[in-house]
Amino acid sequence: MKIRIGQGYDVHAFAPLDESASSAVVLGGVSIPFERALLAHSDGDVLLHALCDAMLGALALGDIGQHFPDTDSRYRDISSRQLLVHVVALLAKHNYCLSNADMTIVAQRPKMADHILSMRENIAADTQVSIDAVSVKATTTELLGFTGREEGIACYATVLLHRTDEVSA
Repeated sequence: MKIRIGQGYDVHAFAPLDESASSAVVLGGVSIPFERALLAHSDGDVLLHALCDAMLGALALGDIGQHFPDTDSRYRDISSRQLLVHVVALLAKHNYCLSNADMTIVAQRPKMADHILSMRENIAADTQVSIDAVSVKATTTELLGFTGREEGIACYATVLLHRTDEVSA
């Protein structure tokens, strides 16, 4: 196949205020000031986790938990940008690269508008694509569900991958 489509989804809960060692949320490699952090083995970047899952899924290579298990101390507090770079290298090993990605952050707070361009820039750099191939959007759930109650953040990602070598039909 010359192209592959993948989708990813990830969720992380907010740490209780008394357990949060950080006063920021990391999304798309951007540290966003907030009164709470996300619970996670890594930096908890749900946006990049969903993106990694979408890319891995497009090539039927499993999911982020299989490649970077939370039982492995090497990934404790790791930047999810490092995980993304590893996934991009894995795609290249299979002769695929990202064509474009469309991602949605679902969170009541913190507000994302001022940070989306930086997220797109980080993702474009780490996936080796033009920024116009990276879409990041944010929405609320109008106070409904776990994101509306500010219990956590969810992210969706859809990707299109294409082969980097010539394939005969």
